[in-house]
Amino acid sequence: MGAHRQLQKALEAIVRDDSRYAIGAYIFVRMGLDYTIKRLAARDKNRKDRNVSAAELLDGIRAFALESFGQMAYTLLGEWGVKSTSDIGNIVFNLVDAQILAAAKGDKIEDFDDGYDFKEAFVLPYLPKKKKRALK
Repeated sequence: MGAHRQLQKALEAIVRDDSRYAIGAYIFVRMGLDYTIKRLAARDKNRKDRNVSAAELLDGIRAFALESFGQMAYTLLGEWGVKSTSDIGNIVFNLVDAQILAAAKGDKIEDFDDGYDFKEAFVLPYLPKKKKRALK
């Protein structure tokens, strides 16, 4: 069985056990991790550690979502069941439990709580300045 097929089977098993999130959310978070690792390596050429903190991953996922989906990021993530940074943490740790990702010693699911507000992260950048001021 090919690696892609194994991943698909693993993701299907995760979604059967935890149906809060669509398979697309898991694929997106995995791709967001790859994006974040590349982004961090580009910033710091001497970085050898591939471990990514929750804060770094959340920042990378925000940038990846905006770059990939633009104004539709908030809507698409919501359709996948991802409505907060805590949801991203749940997805990450479901992937860790399925041995698709590895956690560093000391990593906790709570590290993803209250990372940022989704509306501020994914809607605010696209609002006209007048509406931005009204929201603050």
